[in-house]
Amino acid sequence: MFAYSNTAIANIVWKSCLRVAGENTTGLEPTGWPVLVSRNIHRLFRLANDLVILIGKLSSNLYFSEYLVSFGRTILPDEKEEAVKTKPRFIQILYTTIAIILAGCAAREELPADVAATIEAAGDNAVELQKVIDHYQAEGDSLKLEAAFFLIGNMEGHGYATYDLVDTLGEAVPWDVTVFPDYDSLKSTFGTMEDEYGVLDFKKNDLVPDIKTITADYLIEQIDLAFAAWRERPWAKHLSFEDFRQYVLPYRGSNEPLEKWRRYFFERYSNIADRMTDSTDPVEAATLINNDIKTYYTFDPRYYYHPTDQGLSEMLRTGVGRCEDMTNITIYAMRANGLAVTSDYTPAWADAGNNHAWNAIIGKDGQAIPFMGAEASPGSYSLGYRAAKVYRKTFSHQKDNLVFQDRRQEKLPRWLGGKSYVDVTASYPADLMEKIVTRLDSVPPDSIDLVYLCVFNSGEWKPLDWSWIEDGAGVFENVRGKLLYLPAFYVNEEIVPAGAPFINHSANETQLFRYNPDSTCRLRLTSTTRRKQEASTDGIEKTWFKAGVEYELLYWDSEWKSAGKKTASDKPLVFTNVPAGCLYWLVADGSDHDERPFYYHNDRQVWL
Repeated sequence: MFAYSNTAIANIVWKSCLRVAGENTTGLEPTGWPVLVSRNIHRLFRLANDLVILIGKLSSNLYFSEYLVSFGRTILPDEKEEAVKTKPRFIQILYTTIAIILAGCAAREELPADVAATIEAAGDNAVELQKVIDHYQAEGDSLKLEAAFFLIGNMEGHGYATYDLVDTLGEAVPWDVTVFPDYDSLKSTFGTMEDEYGVLDFKKNDLVPDIKTITADYLIEQIDLAFAAWRERPWAKHLSFEDFRQYVLPYRGSNEPLEKWRRYFFERYSNIADRMTDSTDPVEAATLINNDIKTYYTFDPRYYYHPTDQGLSEMLRTGVGRCEDMTNITIYAMRANGLAVTSDYTPAWADAGNNHAWNAIIGKDGQAIPFMGAEASPGSYSLGYRAAKVYRKTFSHQKDNLVFQDRRQEKLPRWLGGKSYVDVTASYPADLMEKIVTRLDSVPPDSIDLVYLCVFNSGEWKPLDWSWIEDGAGVFENVRGKLLYLPAFYVNEEIVPAGAPFINHSANETQLFRYNPDSTCRLRLTSTTRRKQEASTDGIEKTWFKAGVEYELLYWDSEWKSAGKKTASDKPLVFTNVPAGCLYWLVADGSDHDERPFYYHNDRQVWL
């Protein structure tokens, strides 16, 4: 793909030839080439045409090759035309034509490979991407051209994703979270629907790719306004171009519909520097903007059941959303004003159910400061649960990610199969372990060369990290210690245990939970999840069960197995002849599996 459009290069060639010939180009077209060439000079043009064809064949752009050939044949006069004796001038024309065509080919070499690949994949929309490149080449701003290359070169894989609620047969079920007055009524209705339809789940319906739909006008406006913020806002002047393009330039936060959000927020916060103590402090600017966002946007748990990310217009209309929406509207407001803000996330909490996303701002010292957009500002935010791994969304493709590696298995777990994220766990140092080595109990199938590190979340083992299998072990770097993990393979899109669950208490102390059929114990249980164990007023240990509800005790032996069921009263549940030293899980009948696993030590449940 040439850096200049096909038509533009052809017109340059045509008009340059006429200028060298000293002819008036007004009103002339290639098909109206005047009678200027003698038979001898005509042979030179034939030679030029052959060179054009040769150059065209050397180009990988077949469309342009054909265009060059047809253009060359169009401007050639018929051999029967009268000659004019201007041989030296036409030799100049020949040289000029060849030089310009070769310059066009050279321009192609200047186009980065990832940009050329994106344009090639864009199909009919390639013309829009090419317009952006042509625009900044003509403008002569090398940084804006580089920014355009960055966005276009990393555009593949980004788009607007929509989801449907589907039943067990994969049929879509009508669903709208906004019709429910609160979360409790939504949950109740959802349960009733599952009684009717079976297990319901959200499935990606479609992905509208940016490379097929984005317009030149949209992209040019995004780039121009991003540069305006970077160059004009006093707190943005410390940012390097690399930080700018990673954390200010990207035009989307996740998989939301594309909307023109930069101008709205650029103008909304145009006078914020006047209210600042230090107008060069990005954290102070972010705090002021976040305080304003809090006045019109907030969290709503109903949107856990609205997995399609909201665009700006929907967020401003509803005023509520889930953490993904909260981080996105914050990204819009702050990037539009030259603040280097991104979204960090954990795909699954290690000691609770669900997942989480939050914001982080890059300070003057280059360090990322976490905060929660629309909720808590930098310096006043801490994570509610423990994250085994923390990743950062990026617009750029991260070539170290698993999806780019040469591997045996094609299918990858959802969270680890992405192109645009980077591991930033080391930026969250609490209980950080540089390396965890786990031995595998089973030999992987021939098709498997990867092992995953999983956490237990919402009743499932969910993979958060990966390692090549070497000498029967996996090595995982920058992982939080003192948490429960399971090494596993990913076979036929299912998690298959590869070893025993374990806790790394320190670099030299690992606690394994292995089933031992020769040892049993008695368990006296008071809760299904982390609770403060205390005595009631009559001296009996307090319980947290629902009276009349049946609870099942499960233990881990390569899978969850039952150790019996008990119906709750106001007293602890007692299970006897239970395999000792195992990992346990106490689950209420009909629950959402939010209960946490535990081990038993000194007659107490130790929560994981």
